Amino acid sequence: MANSPAHLLLITTGGTIAGRAAHAADNVTYRTGELTPADLLAAVPALAGVPLRTRALAQVDSKDMSHALWQALVQLLAVELARDDVTGVVITHGTDTLEETAFFLQRVLAPAKPVVLTAAMRPATSLQADGPQNLLDAVTVANTPGACGVLVAFGGQVHAGDEVRKVDAYRLQAFDSAPAGPLALVEEGRVLPLRPWPQGVALGAVVCDLALAQWPRVGWITSHAGFDAALVDAAVGAGFDGLVLAGTGNGTLHADLQAAAERAAAAGVALRISTRCASGRLVGDAPRGAPASAEGSAAQARVALLLDLLAKAATPSTPSSISA
Repeated sequence: MANSPAHLLLITTGGTIAGRAAHAADNVTYRTGELTPADLLAAVPALAGVPLRTRALAQVDSKDMSHALWQALVQLLAVELARDDVTGVVITHGTDTLEETAFFLQRVLAPAKPVVLTAAMRPATSLQADGPQNLLDAVTVANTPGACGVLVAFGGQVHAGDEVRKVDAYRLQAFDSAPAGPLALVEEGRVLPLRPWPQGVALGAVVCDLALAQWPRVGWITSHAGFDAALVDAAVGAGFDGLVLAGTGNGTLHADLQAAAERAAAAGVALRISTRCASGRLVGDAPRGAPASAEGSAAQARVALLLDLLAKAATPSTPSSISA
């Protein structure tokens, strides 16, 4: 496609923001991913004059987000961000795994242009529909001079893609990035910066050039009272390449989980320790049976370990057709 006048790209992937329910009072039993990009834009009259191009990539409930879709999204973004006429990208996404996708994209691409994810906690048919305002805010952020990196615009706040967490299952203010807090606020069409935009060194899209069959198997297991070590032993027996162990408190592990982790490590499984707590990072150097993750949540730690193993699997001779 020949370059056109400067514009934003809107990529849709489904989620509640594109969902419909049988009646306006139903905020739970709706169907996700039913609205088209044109439907989403039509609900926000203020976007009528904004230069936008759209691309419907998927129509999924983000609880079912896949590595295949991540790979397709990275490949699409790398191509689009390289275009001089694309000034930024907005991605609509479900809330359930948004923090994982945002973390993945920031680590892989660390884009110099803004890539802003947004979502909704209420379907488009709801009396409390929050999708239109969140989409407007995301476009506003993507059009902000100097904005860069993977960002999440939600509920009037802007979060860094590698810090954001979903912290509530139902209320509209469902995301946070404690302890640092949001990067910016969006108020009546104005972006009010609080902290610098995220910077980083891209891990390189080469890791996404590997066939999906070559992607390592990485999961996470949570420590809890009465832990059954069979969970870890089964994962090792099933051929998992890596495991994140979400410990209690400051990464502490049930004694049976720690013993199982030591067996897993001896079998060659890569391990990271995280926390099952809603916020905070691991502190101190107390031995936990495996390296502590630098990431804030178990979900982010799993993506980080996945990327570490992908990078090791990608040989220097692996051709990469993408750059960001």
